Amino acid sequence: MNLQLLIKLAITVATVMLASELSKKPGVLGALVASLPLTSLLVLAWLYRDTGDPARVAAMGMDIFWFVLGSLLFFPALAFTARAGWPMWLCFVCAGLAGAAGVAVVQLLLRSRMMTP
Repeated sequence: MNLQLLIKLAITVATVMLASELSKKPGVLGALVASLPLTSLLVLAWLYRDTGDPARVAAMGMDIFWFVLGSLLFFPALAFTARAGWPMWLCFVCAGLAGAAGVAVVQLLLRSRMMTP
């Protein structure tokens, strides 16, 4: 493993751990850190560092946007099922399916839009 990969790994793991630890404390700070597009920022920064290609970074940024838009259904599905008292494993399964369905719908809409003149 080279040093650059280890640095990427350390920064990424530290970011996830920070959000996880902050979420254990009262308040919304953990949610704030988790909701920031830190992962996207890191990926885009690593992509630019590795390729030096702003056009590729811009394209990936838009691709991320469309996936995030579709996956937003994950959060209300998780909240509604957890508040309804469902077993947590089932809440995660339902939320994951809702997020995947949202992504699929957005991708279908994008494809149909791109295929029409």
